[in-house]
Amino acid sequence: MKAEAVQSAQAAQEKPRNRLAAVRLDESSIGRGNPDQEHERAIAIYDILEENSFTLPGRDEGPYALVLGLVENKLSFAITTEAGEPVMTHLLSLTPFRRVIRDYEMICESYFSAIRTASPTQIEAIDMGRRGLHNEASELLRQRLEGKVDLDHHTARRLFTLIFALHWKG
Repeated sequence: MKAEAVQSAQAAQEKPRNRLAAVRLDESSIGRGNPDQEHERAIAIYDILEENSFTLPGRDEGPYALVLGLVENKLSFAITTEAGEPVMTHLLSLTPFRRVIRDYEMICESYFSAIRTASPTQIEAIDMGRRGLHNEASELLRQRLEGKVDLDHHTARRLFTLIFALHWKG
């Protein structure tokens, strides 16, 4: 039993401090989604927690917990330590994201419609466009957070999935 506790402590020490240890969506900002939307949310959170890079420049209080929400039409990043101590809340205007969210929503609808009737080549072309828009949105997120939060590309992509999930609003 003692050896297991030592191994667990060593594993915790080996994980980087500049990461997210918990992520959730603010319940008051979202409604229940359909099963596909709920599944996408769960996968995005799982993927973020499996591997991410989340750094607050000039701070070393990680690992962090993040609550994403909407506050007066702004995106809220409520960041705490893993233990729940408040670190900062950063609000981002959603205006720069409106076009990419609208375009991403349209291409996702096309993709899910195409899966039922289109050829594999057509589905692949739509999916490439969908991935391209997702990359564009994740880069926009990284730019908008510059100087406040540093993210790697993978983390920014998954966070955009959750930002898009906030857009679903029940």
